[in-house]
Amino acid sequence: MPLVQATGLTMHFPTRNAWGKKALVRAVTEVDLSIDAGETLGLVGESGCGKSTLGRTLLRLLEPTAGRIEISGRDITELSRHALRPLRREMQMIFQDPYASLNPRMSIGEAIAEPLEIHGLAKDPPAQVRELLKRVGLRADAANRYPHEFSGGQRQRIGIARALACKPKFIVCDEPISALDVSIQAQIVNLLEDLQKAEKLTYLFISHDLKIVQHICDRVAVMYLGRVVELAEAKTLYRDPKHPYTQALLSAVPRIDPAARRNRIILQGDVPSPISPPKGCPFHPRCPVKDKPAACFDQLPKLRVLSNGSQAACHVAE
Repeated sequence: MPLVQATGLTMHFPTRNAWGKKALVRAVTEVDLSIDAGETLGLVGESGCGKSTLGRTLLRLLEPTAGRIEISGRDITELSRHALRPLRREMQMIFQDPYASLNPRMSIGEAIAEPLEIHGLAKDPPAQVRELLKRVGLRADAANRYPHEFSGGQRQRIGIARALACKPKFIVCDEPISALDVSIQAQIVNLLEDLQKAEKLTYLFISHDLKIVQHICDRVAVMYLGRVVELAEAKTLYRDPKHPYTQALLSAVPRIDPAARRNRIILQGDVPSPISPPKGCPFHPRCPVKDKPAACFDQLPKLRVLSNGSQAACHVAE
């Protein structure tokens, strides 16, 4: 049984359109997703496609508009805030911005000890904080200092230590390396891998960096305009992408081979508005496939299993 499972997960935000009429921002729409224990599932796509919203909704940091979320086989969708609190220990988040995710008025020791105190796990907070700092590669005396005294990479390590404090099973890593220097990114990725092996953690790894995703993830889900359009084993996806959008994303990854660079797929136009997505396949206005069938324009494609074992929501995937 999967550790995390989402069925028909939808997150729409009320807003008003350009004419002042009520409308909905369809950030996430009818997403079906499962993550096995000990697995790292990558989530990729252009900015604004709904990746971070999906991650926050899985943890119920955002209340879903519709759908079902199960953690360890238990439906958490309708739980009250009081009933959900014990389960918060099992699911944590590493935020994208290591600068904004720490309270500048709290010392590092206080920030890491806070979840221990909230969940009644503070047996010996100073010792527990020292141990957590050691596990993420920081010295014990960091507990007495404040966030502004640390570099971006060190702050992200502190954020990881805070996420580990309650011994979670599932962690959403929301672009945890995007704000860091390239040399520091590798260190953080290696740290996450080491912690996963030691603690048997399960990750949802959200990122724009397709090379990092290929390195760290077991499976990869590709999002476009709030929907998952392809889902496959990482090796399969990078070797044989089926959805035209996935093919375009992977063609943009820098390569050493000059011949590979010449195969770049350039998408035309802008991403459609999530307030008024296109009818039929949401990707069809930018799809590079010529002579598209009529179904692309009036029928929403569903995820289906293809010959290579991957799943793609595309009428012309094969």
